[in-house]
Amino acid sequence: MPSRHRIRLTSPATTFHNGFPIGNGALGAMMHGRPATERIDLNIDTLWSGGPVPAEQGAPPRRFLPDVRRAISARDFIQADAVARQMQGPGWTQSYQPLGWLDWHYAPDHEPDLYHRELDLTRAVATTSARSAHGQFQVESFVSAPASVLVASARGTTLRLDSLIRFSSPHPSTEVIEEGDDDERWLVATGRVPSQVFPNYIQRDPAVIYADDTPGPDGTVAAGMGFAVVVAVQRTGPDEVRLVVSAASGFRGFDQRPSADLRAIAAEARRPVVAATSRPTSELMAEHTGDYQHFFDRVDLDLSPSVQDREPDGDADVARAELLFHFGRYLLISSSRPGTQAANLQGIWNADVRPGWSCNYTTNINVEMNYWPAETTALPELHQPLFELIRDLTVTGAQTASRYYGAAGSAAHHNTDIWRFSTPVPGDPQHANWPSALFWLAAHVWDHLDFGAGEAFARETVLPVLRNVVAFALDMLVPDDDGALVMSPSTSPEHHFLAGAGHAATSAGAAMDRELIREVLTRYVSLTDRLTADASDDLDLRGRARAALAKLAPVAIGVDGTLLEWGDERPPREPGHRHLSHLYGLYPGTRITEAGTPDDFAAARQALQNRLDNGSGHTGWSQAWILCLAARLRDPELAEQSIRILLDDLSSASMLDLHPLEGWPTGYIFQIEGNFGAVAGMTELLVQSHEGAISLLKALPPSWHSGQVRGIRCRGGHRVDVTWSGGALTGATVTSGDRGDVVLDIPASTPQLTVIDPAGHPVAAVAEASAVAARRRLSWSGVANATYEVWVERT
Repeated sequence: MPSRHRIRLTSPATTFHNGFPIGNGALGAMMHGRPATERIDLNIDTLWSGGPVPAEQGAPPRRFLPDVRRAISARDFIQADAVARQMQGPGWTQSYQPLGWLDWHYAPDHEPDLYHRELDLTRAVATTSARSAHGQFQVESFVSAPASVLVASARGTTLRLDSLIRFSSPHPSTEVIEEGDDDERWLVATGRVPSQVFPNYIQRDPAVIYADDTPGPDGTVAAGMGFAVVVAVQRTGPDEVRLVVSAASGFRGFDQRPSADLRAIAAEARRPVVAATSRPTSELMAEHTGDYQHFFDRVDLDLSPSVQDREPDGDADVARAELLFHFGRYLLISSSRPGTQAANLQGIWNADVRPGWSCNYTTNINVEMNYWPAETTALPELHQPLFELIRDLTVTGAQTASRYYGAAGSAAHHNTDIWRFSTPVPGDPQHANWPSALFWLAAHVWDHLDFGAGEAFARETVLPVLRNVVAFALDMLVPDDDGALVMSPSTSPEHHFLAGAGHAATSAGAAMDRELIREVLTRYVSLTDRLTADASDDLDLRGRARAALAKLAPVAIGVDGTLLEWGDERPPREPGHRHLSHLYGLYPGTRITEAGTPDDFAAARQALQNRLDNGSGHTGWSQAWILCLAARLRDPELAEQSIRILLDDLSSASMLDLHPLEGWPTGYIFQIEGNFGAVAGMTELLVQSHEGAISLLKALPPSWHSGQVRGIRCRGGHRVDVTWSGGALTGATVTSGDRGDVVLDIPASTPQLTVIDPAGHPVAAVAEASAVAARRRLSWSGVANATYEVWVERT
């Protein structure tokens, strides 16, 4: 097993974020690796506090919309903030909940003289190994998607064959029943989660509320679903004991009352455990690894040639960077599968009843970043849970658009949850009054289409989502002083500008909204032009979208050459703010490019530099976004610095992304999106495809001077492998998409290249200059879904 795919540590986890996360998209476990008595934190993806969002009563907040727009037009932004607060809803999202934790006492307590634990990313298996004067043992743990169970198998000479298990839960109604004998012991735990959990940043007493109501005849309740954990411990050999675990919740749908029928929920959790206990561990392991490797083995990044040729300090940096890439893909496979919920702020791993930011779906960067690497690193199926969330939000968001803005279509704000909450929360408008979530989320459905999803996906998913988003966008546009259309009201996520003697957030035409609305209107017009069979259904909306596109205000550039966050010269309250929202058009958007929009490209570079000069990038996800922007800006030195900061300052011992949080017990909170953003950024350093060509090695970090990457997916459905040595491209393999034609964008310093078709014959490739400095292009007409080898000609 290559060591470049293993995270290896020499001490057990002492905090949650130093554990090893394992999961199958639904069932999650955090393994602490404690010798003799393992601690396992357990989660299930559908276990959330609360229940379906109740219909709001009273006068609709849309009555304040004219007042907030008048204040904006008068440039009384502090008053605009005050009115915007009256347009906020009465509640907050609910919180993702832990099941509890298992303590499994499988060996006598002896201090080991040799110990290590490791996470094997090629098999998705966590291992703890220890040896003492009394003997040795090894525990292998995995969560199987096919079998829907956690399996932990202990082997060794010092095992307790009567191993003890104890389940503890933070939920006070939890009841635990144990049964069985020394050969097979069973534990069944059932309980209910809170009916209401207020966010960790809200002062409420009580902040956590449990319902004491009795379920109705159908077993359902208004809020506070039930859960069950079922555990079996088996003696499977003379020196082997194993643990088999499953769990279930009472979630029945975002718009359905949850179940608190604990007997039925326990029966659901028991079924996979019963099935698994009749199968040998080797069979369960083989099935699990085969399922996992179906996803993981599609892509590989190998920087070992760079490691072997570097000084010792460089070795560690490059090797850890490669490991961070593999770990990020591992986490997405483990936390998001077709049929599960989308990965939340912590994927599927959380130990707190009142977790940071409710461990929800934060839609002004975080949940989107979770899925940035899904298409490029060949995990498109894992995008499906996010598509389900988006579709659900167009349902709940229709009422929000109407009630809060008097608008057609659908709207969602900066937070949502399993109940598809979509209204603005109470609080500062800098975060609460951002109705643009579905604009950004819609980018994921058309990205999936660009990377090769078929016509059925375009008609059944992309077009319905865009209809809702475009209808809302058009109703939110108003003319500015010059007659150009801008969104009003508009905020730049979680940021203020200075206004008079104070600061404000609410204005019109923030740069991010300008980018997002231009993007959604352009995509909608393009798609409806293509899907001519459905054109009549979209005739009026498409006409309005096309007319609005011609009048949209562009992003603005300041006197110092920087891209302006709010559309005109307003000083930011925090020049080093963590959000980089005004740079959306550079990444993850695709409008701003070096060749296509050189002025905006230069302005975006200056805007990023302004942020960096003032300390931006102090959270894991913010630094990961900087990495992605560095890739698009062709800045390999900044990219290398960003990776180093992520690894040295913003990762736990087990490589989980960290967010510094004052007042949190450990000083940091685990937030998973930085792991995913890092993968996306590292991929963009090597392969980009947003400018119509497949661009290779556009921002290769200096320390990555030699290596190879395999299986990267590109827009148009292409797949590419790349090799390089001494910082120079040495070869590539391109498997063409459905259209067959290929355009490569390569470093101008690359020697002459030969293209070989699948039959081994040379292809007549056309070389031409690139519009970008120090680059050139190579193109050929090929056959769809065929593999072409591209090699440097030998002299």
